[in-house]
Amino acid sequence: MSDNIVSIKNLSFGYDKRLLHKDINMQFPKGKVSAIMGGSGCGKTTILRLIGGQITPSAGYVEVDGSIVHKQDRHGIYKLRRKMGMLFQHGALFSDLSVFENVAFPIREHTDLPENIIKDLVLLKLNAVGLRGAFSLMPSELSGGMARRVALARAIALDPSIIMYDEPFAGLDPISMAVICDLIRALNDALGATSIIVTHDVAETFSFADYIYFLADGVVAAEGSPKQLKASKLPFVKQFIHAEKDGPVPFHYDAASLKADLAL
Repeated sequence: MSDNIVSIKNLSFGYDKRLLHKDINMQFPKGKVSAIMGGSGCGKTTILRLIGGQITPSAGYVEVDGSIVHKQDRHGIYKLRRKMGMLFQHGALFSDLSVFENVAFPIREHTDLPENIIKDLVLLKLNAVGLRGAFSLMPSELSGGMARRVALARAIALDPSIIMYDEPFAGLDPISMAVICDLIRALNDALGATSIIVTHDVAETFSFADYIYFLADGVVAAEGSPKQLKASKLPFVKQFIHAEKDGPVPFHYDAASLKADLAL
């Protein structure tokens, strides 16, 4: 039996005539923290949407726990999603629900547990992210880092085997960023889960991820452990890791010459 709970095989995907992914392959092993990195607009978040079955590949497939995602019916997709937790960019908490109710929401949606059990589960999840004392607060009363931690508690409310993170460090101060890094690693190891992180934050990701994929020009341009990638001589990887402005990643999006456009 494969150790990979998520496998992406020969996958291509695009919008209209623009091909975003071209025959890519990725493996996400059980119990590991894997990251998907690359420049803005390279299709990192799209990978998460393909895993969750929100969109369908043009070719190839995504396999989750032995099931091909795009071949599932509505019931099958919901069954697969029951195994997934998702931390959305900026948290995406329900603004009209308290911290407690935000974390309780997926438990109420997917189980028939009595309220006393739901209460215990919610407080345990909030305790795991250090916010049990904030259970009665509203999202508008939280700092950015606190909101992200509440969203993380909600993402793990059902003890998912797969936890996906979309830009978990965006907009956080250094202290909050360090806290989220530690929580991702600690929760992954405690749950025995598979974590998939979409990010462009190099230093933070390299400090705790087990394996990293770099996307560029629609393909997996590089992959490996943080140690292997730091030693990489590939121009794209070096440019990205060291934040160099000059390199294979251009500043300008493909366009006709400025002179030709101004003459129109």
